[in-house]
Amino acid sequence: MLPLQLGLDRKRLRILCLGAHSDDIEIGCAATLLRWLQAYRRVEVTWVVLSAADTRGKEARRSAQALLRRASRLNIVLGDFRDAYLPADFARAKAFVADLRRWTEPDIVLTHRLEDSHQDHRLVAELTWQTWRDHLILEYEIPKYEGDLGRPNFYIPLTAQVAHRKVRHLLTHFGSQRSKDWFTGETFFGLMRLRGIECRAPDGFGEAFYVRKLVV
Repeated sequence: MLPLQLGLDRKRLRILCLGAHSDDIEIGCAATLLRWLQAYRRVEVTWVVLSAADTRGKEARRSAQALLRRASRLNIVLGDFRDAYLPADFARAKAFVADLRRWTEPDIVLTHRLEDSHQDHRLVAELTWQTWRDHLILEYEIPKYEGDLGRPNFYIPLTAQVAHRKVRHLLTHFGSQRSKDWFTGETFFGLMRLRGIECRAPDGFGEAFYVRKLVV
């Protein structure tokens, strides 16, 4: 299969990452971000987490700083929306995201999937599409009890080294989540292994996304 290259000059990549909760972006696309940090000379990242108060906010900030320490520029934006009640605060959430649009002009937007069963995730995806109408949007996936994984159509092959870095990062930086029975290395490796099979990744690992519009 013919691989496509983002940013043919390989000099600069501007990325906007949007997540409802403090570990969402890392679960969905941390390994892809690590790969792009290796591939591009300049990677500028705006990292936005809407529900990141107190301990979860500290985790979000420390995680982003550690994961993206090679980024040429990193801007972290943390909101104080209540976990699991984001749709109930729709007007403020819409204004929060609209304000981001005034000063961000990304090449790529990474966000939740529109069909995600979690109401917070789904609203962030909807606000993303309402706000960045002329951008390449990649919707990442998060495994959960609801079993809402779909059939992605955009794949990033990963090396085994990057896959292991992602898992170590998640287990290191999100102590508040370790009590959850699904928050394990086996969960994260399992999904990356499945997506690696689907895209025939040489090392057998991958991350997958959903693309609804693509201009070549």
